[in-house]
Amino acid sequence: MAQKSSAETVSVSTPEQRLTPYDEFNIPIPREEFPEQGMSARAALALVNSECWTDANPMLNLSSFVTTYIEPEAKELALQHFHKNFADPDMYPHTKGTEFQCVKWLHDLWNGPKDATPYGSATIGSSEACMLGGLAHKWNWREAREKAGKDTSRPNMVTGGNVQIVWKKFLRYFDVEPRIVPLRPGNYRLTAEHLDKYVDENTICVVAIAGQTFTGEDDDIQEIHDWLDAYEKRTGISIPMHIDGASGGFINPFLYPDYKWDFRLPRVQSINASGHKYGLVPPGLGWVVFRDRKIFNEKLVFYVNYLGGEAATATLNFSKGSAAIILQYYQMLRLGRDGYTRVMRHAVENAGYLRNRLVDSGFFKIMNETQRIPVVALTLDKTKAKNFNEFDVSAKVREKGWVLAAYSMPADAQSVNSLRIVIRPHINRNTVENLADDIERACEFLSKHGGNVKPPELHDPYKTSPVKC
Repeated sequence: MAQKSSAETVSVSTPEQRLTPYDEFNIPIPREEFPEQGMSARAALALVNSECWTDANPMLNLSSFVTTYIEPEAKELALQHFHKNFADPDMYPHTKGTEFQCVKWLHDLWNGPKDATPYGSATIGSSEACMLGGLAHKWNWREAREKAGKDTSRPNMVTGGNVQIVWKKFLRYFDVEPRIVPLRPGNYRLTAEHLDKYVDENTICVVAIAGQTFTGEDDDIQEIHDWLDAYEKRTGISIPMHIDGASGGFINPFLYPDYKWDFRLPRVQSINASGHKYGLVPPGLGWVVFRDRKIFNEKLVFYVNYLGGEAATATLNFSKGSAAIILQYYQMLRLGRDGYTRVMRHAVENAGYLRNRLVDSGFFKIMNETQRIPVVALTLDKTKAKNFNEFDVSAKVREKGWVLAAYSMPADAQSVNSLRIVIRPHINRNTVENLADDIERACEFLSKHGGNVKPPELHDPYKTSPVKC
């Protein structure tokens, strides 16, 4: 008799063939065909959890900016609200109201004009927030050009090579010419230098970063703003700025209140931030806030009434869960300005301690001279690390459970490798000391035995067998 397939093994057709509770936990999972037969909730829970046992421990994943810890009270809130469809304000008006309250608070936190009408949206991470900001600037640019009787076929956006991938997606998906200023070794942020080669009458906006992914540094926001002022005086062309504050938007206001990176600069018309990063909410939640309601083009707003009362929708998605937005409201109430300040100071101080430990070890050079957010960006000192690289260090400490990001920098600084460590608020000083010890031991081991790790290739589940879970 031919051996049964996995799918045939799962199939149960008669009462006599029904599986015992013990057997349920040993059912082979069909990988090529949709499961024919269900199982008990307890068995499904056990099988799904067992597939994820070898995933990284989220608490030790310091390659990511994303929040992995919430208080028990916040977890209780999430369970109570995750099943509410946020796109249905007629049914859940108070849940919808928490979004507007958070937008108003962020507008105030980012020093929006007092006489302006706050406007913005909760989004699925900063990626959607960035795209909404980019679309607003594209439509505003196009309308202004049409009104002036000028060509609208060649919009461009200027930003630095240090931008997160979402901006490259925006440029491609929405047919905007990329004007990406390359980096260079030793300078990993956008400055006003060379902007004259990239900015012109077709520039919809300049995107500058507060807390960039690669080194944690801010672009030179004030310098860029001043250059654009001078450019307008010279040419008559006024170009707005969008600030990608995915990481810095929840740190700068609390630790550096006198630092002007936000709506205090008149050209800054929109800001995005990730609630699921230093906003201290689990994924996925982003925010986009505009200087004033009139910045977000009315033609990008749709009105629907098929869920009840008429409601405006101006996001790229429609249905989504309410839990993350409720949790952002909770965190803002729970911590307030004082609490966020204490939390962020704790994280930055721990990052500073780790930075000093690793530089003092002699193995590393620091890449982010300004320690503005809790990110430590390092490159190996090749005079001491002659036979291993940053990817080797990342792989070696992975044996202890730590997940640290190793990568090559963007053009034209791709000759530089970086080891980046994101210190999030749940990490205490004792944990940082253990991490520093493990990194130093890894470097000592590799200096004796060498390393041979190459940059890892990305897994594409559509080209090869999918990774489980």
